[in-house]
Amino acid sequence: MSIRDRSVAFSPVLTVVLFLLAVNHGEAIWLTIPPTGGTKCVSEEIQSNVVVLADYYVVDEHSPENTPAISAKVTSPYGNNLHHQDNVTHGQFAFTTQETGNYLACFWVDSTHPQANPLTLGIDWKTGIAAKDWDSVAKKEKIEGVDLQLRRLDGLVQSIRENINYIKDREAEMREVSETTNSRVAWFSIMSLGVCLCVAGSQIWYLKRYFHKKKLI
Repeated sequence: MSIRDRSVAFSPVLTVVLFLLAVNHGEAIWLTIPPTGGTKCVSEEIQSNVVVLADYYVVDEHSPENTPAISAKVTSPYGNNLHHQDNVTHGQFAFTTQETGNYLACFWVDSTHPQANPLTLGIDWKTGIAAKDWDSVAKKEKIEGVDLQLRRLDGLVQSIRENINYIKDREAEMREVSETTNSRVAWFSIMSLGVCLCVAGSQIWYLKRYFHKKKLI
């Protein structure tokens, strides 16, 4: 097969993957935060060794020239503090995950700046390959066009492979837990049946002895 034939055969797959790359830049989230005494949180289950990058900003339609302040806090699955800011209108956090589990980001209105109306908060949340700065990569390695897209494609494939391996590991863990639970239930059923047989035998023995004493049989 010639190079041209290979490129023609590969182009539909490349088109699909490039489309996935175009739409998989991250996740935009909008939160409505109560003016007093309320906290809104977002979470995502992320495996270890994954880069997380997020920008958050307050959108105030009532008073654009005097944007209210909020507080933000990000914690790991084990409760470690990864980011904490008070009295800000916008901010950014970036980290590489060390633990597998749910990472939680919470936002609330700063107590020193009470508000009469709910606030709208925008969050641009990116993880993994979507959080990588491809412009810097292109400048550093002097690549562009198809070469850059192929590099992004390679990163996406690696990310998909890691996610598949993670899902397989989780599936194996769940299957092991399920098999262990089924085994314990089976042994418990056998023990319960044995106890019932012992109780039934004891009752029969007691009744026979009682009837013999009363000379009824």
